[in-house]
Amino acid sequence: MTDAIYPQCRIVSARFLKPDTAERLLNRIVEVGGIRRMSINGPSIPATVPYGPARGKPNPHPDRKAIHVGDQEIQLRVQVGTIVLELEDESIIPAMKEACDEIFADLGFSYTFQQGRFMKTQPSLSDYVKYGPDAEDQILGLVDPKRKDGFTIVQGR
Repeated sequence: MTDAIYPQCRIVSARFLKPDTAERLLNRIVEVGGIRRMSINGPSIPATVPYGPARGKPNPHPDRKAIHVGDQEIQLRVQVGTIVLELEDESIIPAMKEACDEIFADLGFSYTFQQGRFMKTQPSLSDYVKYGPDAEDQILGLVDPKRKDGFTIVQGR
């Protein structure tokens, strides 16, 4: 359980981001630094078609591809629509907003930058079931109990 209260912010794009744009934005955010945790949210892009006549066949979606963030390669499994960040302290927030302004000015559509509480700070039942009573505070609330593989840790440059 985390005793300290860390500021959180959410970046909500007016449109879903293409993988190249998401990569540019995430790299710019990582360059600012001071991020404790990050969650990328949006509708799922399954590897195989989940239902219908093509059920079980490969899903040839052009947005399901690998991107490079920091020094890590990440396989995008969602269309990026929302990015939630937990920061080390509040002094980073203006730099984060400036980085987002810079990227979205080039894109030509709007976004919303919000501050508040968007991630859990205490273990949930899913956290306990997946990781036990001694779960790291870095992964609290970011657990998908159905997911078989682990999470990705991105290191800054």
